[in-house]
Amino acid sequence: MKYARLLLAAAAAAPLALAACGGGDDGPVTLRMTTWSASEDHLAMLNQIADAYIADHPDVEAIEFEPLPFEGYTSALTTQIAGDNAPDLAWILENSAPDFVSSGALVPLGETLSETEGYEYDDLIPAATELWREDDELYAYPFSTSPFGMFVNNDLLAAAGQPTAAELIAQGQWTWERAVEAGAAVHASTGTDGIVVRDFDYTGWDNLSTLWTGWGASAWSEDGAECGFDDPEMTEALTFMHDAVFAKEAMPGPGTTADFFAGEAAMTVTQISRAGLLADASFAWDLVPLPAGPAGEYSVIGQGGLGVLTVAPHPEEAADFLAYMTNPENSATLAQYFPPPRESQLTAEVLGQANPLLTPEQLQTVVIDRIDSGTVKPSHTGQAQLDQAVRAALDPLWTADADVAGVLAELCTAIDPLLAQ
Repeated sequence: MKYARLLLAAAAAAPLALAACGGGDDGPVTLRMTTWSASEDHLAMLNQIADAYIADHPDVEAIEFEPLPFEGYTSALTTQIAGDNAPDLAWILENSAPDFVSSGALVPLGETLSETEGYEYDDLIPAATELWREDDELYAYPFSTSPFGMFVNNDLLAAAGQPTAAELIAQGQWTWERAVEAGAAVHASTGTDGIVVRDFDYTGWDNLSTLWTGWGASAWSEDGAECGFDDPEMTEALTFMHDAVFAKEAMPGPGTTADFFAGEAAMTVTQISRAGLLADASFAWDLVPLPAGPAGEYSVIGQGGLGVLTVAPHPEEAADFLAYMTNPENSATLAQYFPPPRESQLTAEVLGQANPLLTPEQLQTVVIDRIDSGTVKPSHTGQAQLDQAVRAALDPLWTADADVAGVLAELCTAIDPLLAQ
């Protein structure tokens, strides 16, 4: 919503100076960092890094990690900022990056990171940091740069008499059309769902970029000024998906939940951070790149940034901890769940050590080969307000008799004024 941008700007204007906000004579400080993950494994990893830092930094006595629900994460964070309860550090979603970066809500990190001994600042991949930069200054560290792939349940495909995704790739036939055909066959023969775009759930519309990018479609123009939902490519892509849901029943419809990792779907679009859910899987599975669309092969990337808020209680200490948390050694640790933005660490060997369930080939084809060429999920200034407007305008699309082109035209009418702001 629009208030999110205003809160960020107000926070950035607050009279707090970086150098004056440290622990200083007040004694050791406690740092607080918000995340959108409450995973016990994620928090254990973060606490391990924090404990090692505290042991060598007597000016910091504790580092607390505060999970906020993923749904509404940015709104919860900006509410904390407005309520004089800002954390020192925060994970930031890629769709919120333009607002946080452009508003001045984040402390510049370039000098701190580049001057930290052993940090290897030049190892950061330019394509991975682009979203988090303004005027050549880095405002957040892209701790996760993760291409989307498709996990596949080979047992369900076999039960439906369908080839595996690996077999289709070898035949040059791994396309969305063929994937939907296989998903429909699984549903028809087993009653299990076919393809799930994880975290979409008919509300998280930006996750559909993992499909429509294969048609060469985009939510808006590169400069963010023009709506792209009524372009022919988008109409074709969402018509394809609508048919997959309502005509072919290859995807679960609204109100239906299917968990691939519990064996309830044949395929799911998500990122490698979910691979750990397959540690005790009772079925044969694979991880492959997204199917090709009419525009050819492509990749979509989800990113998470880690930044220090300008209104943080202890921004100087927070920036120092961020530099420690993201140094080469700890970046390799984070790679267990979050593909790093470091060129030297984007190897099958490094990622394999952190992701033992995935093969070197899976890591190479789904992650390493796709980062440089990937398209980041949609982001725009005023994203919170745009998100609600797009979600509401897309609601009429999720009925069997929807006029896809008409719905998308109305959507553009709804968001054009927001794009022009």
